[in-house]
Amino acid sequence: MSAAPFDDRDGTVWLDGAFVPWREARLHVLSHGLHYGGAVFEGVRVYGGRPFKSREHAERLRASARELNYTIPYAVAELDAVTREVVARAGISDGYVRPVAWRGAEQISVSGTGNSVHVAVAAWEWPHVFADGAQRHGIRLRTSRWRRPSPDTAPVRAKAASLYAIGTLARDEAEAAGFDDALLLDHRGRLAEATGANLFLVIDGELHTPVPESFLDGITRQTVIALAAELGLTVRTRDIDPAELTLADEVFLTGTAYEVQPVRAVDARAFAVGKTTLRLAEAYGELVRQSE
Repeated sequence: MSAAPFDDRDGTVWLDGAFVPWREARLHVLSHGLHYGGAVFEGVRVYGGRPFKSREHAERLRASARELNYTIPYAVAELDAVTREVVARAGISDGYVRPVAWRGAEQISVSGTGNSVHVAVAAWEWPHVFADGAQRHGIRLRTSRWRRPSPDTAPVRAKAASLYAIGTLARDEAEAAGFDDALLLDHRGRLAEATGANLFLVIDGELHTPVPESFLDGITRQTVIALAAELGLTVRTRDIDPAELTLADEVFLTGTAYEVQPVRAVDARAFAVGKTTLRLAEAYGELVRQSE
């Protein structure tokens, strides 16, 4: 990723229905979304100039806003078209798109009723989340003290900025301890996910993945499960105790930004970057680039 700060770049950002110069895409400091965590967002990967599953991400953006009790004033088809235009204008080949929506600054109150809804879409070149070689050799996770919340205490079906505060705390601590990312448990102490990606274990050639009860059922997660079925792999979605990591031969993560990311260690336990993970990573790579 470029070292340039994100508020000081050339280009344009789509903001509330119009393209504006990148540096002028601003919000007021008293915006409700900034103070009360009500922003929702998406991440869309771009391969060969094509946003992958842009429409599905637009659908989820609108669904996330509904979970937080407001309506995005653009239809799915409009958001999809805007995403594609943003990518085309930027001339991006391999990159990332960030649609985001938030409530405005008409009033500052815990209640968001009566505030306007703003939407922006920006894109930039971004080939990989982690350092070169991570997709081949894997990353290291540290089990976090922070946990994913119970579904009756937070809007866990929404991709909401407020929920990512947990991931930020967990990842900051993991990186400070020399790890690449954090592994979070859920509110009952079962395996959940990483800070921005879903978790899979390979046990005796089968895929085991936690029930998405306290975290997002990711678009990439769903895609990989479908690919696994095409490859004849059994997928078991179930509650998984952390002790079952000792049974796993391979561990990997899935996410729009992460793609299929091998894990080579969780805490002090090492894992091979094995053939099942590599098969799925190859299949996923072929899928996202098949229409280039």
